[in-house]
Amino acid sequence: MDSQEPSGQRPHDSALLRVIHWHKLFDSDTPPRLGMEVKKRLPYTTIAAFASGMTIGSFHGSKKASYQFRAENAHRYPTTSAAWFQYHKSKNYASVVGGVKDGMKLGFKLGAGAFAFCLFEETVDYARDDTRDFLSTVTAGLSFSGIYSLLARHDVFTAARTTRLGLKLSLVYGLAQDALESLKGNRPAYIDFLLGNRRSNVQEGETV
Repeated sequence: MDSQEPSGQRPHDSALLRVIHWHKLFDSDTPPRLGMEVKKRLPYTTIAAFASGMTIGSFHGSKKASYQFRAENAHRYPTTSAAWFQYHKSKNYASVVGGVKDGMKLGFKLGAGAFAFCLFEETVDYARDDTRDFLSTVTAGLSFSGIYSLLARHDVFTAARTTRLGLKLSLVYGLAQDALESLKGNRPAYIDFLLGNRRSNVQEGETV
């Protein structure tokens, strides 16, 4: 008797579909951050961070490689025109290679960091029943700072400085997002609460 295959999707197929459509885990009726859905915001942010890291790292790496080449060859400067041409050619090659290496390293670090931060921020929003304000951003920033200090094996003082920096940057970034959403007419709940209290106090003063 022929065996019949079970109907429906296989377990590994459904798991693969969940991975492919990961952004559906964060579906929400509330307006997205920065006016972009998470499936667009994460890759855009990652690419922008990678490009910034690539630019900064390439500039720094090329200068460092150029200085290193000059220091390593300081005892054997060329004496002829052909030798000087070869010297500068080798120095430029070393500068380009060093710039690409450092640029790729810093680009991948910043890209991975930006991806992780945005994912943390979206996860905190989801855990808070789609409440999007600066508190989620600060929570994501502090979580990212702690994980980074743990992976980098910072001492207590360095970890504290990293945490303070993460707190300041995430607070500024979160408040900037809240201000942008308020200008669009999508004010966070705490702003409505503060404005509501102020209006009620003003109305009570007028009635008195």
